[in-house]
Amino acid sequence: MFRDDGRVLVAARTKPPGPDVFSLPGGVVEIGETLEQAALRELDEEVGVRARILGFAGHVEVIERDEAGAVRRHFVVNAFSGTWLEGEPTTGPEASEVRFVALDELAGLKTTPGLAGIVARAHAVWRERRP
Repeated sequence: MFRDDGRVLVAARTKPPGPDVFSLPGGVVEIGETLEQAALRELDEEVGVRARILGFAGHVEVIERDEAGAVRRHFVVNAFSGTWLEGEPTTGPEASEVRFVALDELAGLKTTPGLAGIVARAHAVWRERRP
């Protein structure tokens, strides 16, 4: 989710996968929810912000393996581009730190795999479709 100044909202996770690593706020899709509904709900629940989705930005697969190479967990993270509507980001049980950052600031943060690419694609959607 982007503010009018082009900064993206990122949050440091408190739980696996990736505790203490910055990523986009998100979570599990509940039964009967669309991906977009889940993204908006999770954004509100995790960091107290409301947004409007502008389009799909892509996906990242995260496959965690144990020492023997067996798959421990497999996540498919779907990301949307959105624009901020209301609310000030707050921390909570799932986000230990929340901030808006410029795209060039992402390189200085410890982030989830593939975050920079997804944010770049989301930013392109935001630039094209923002109100």
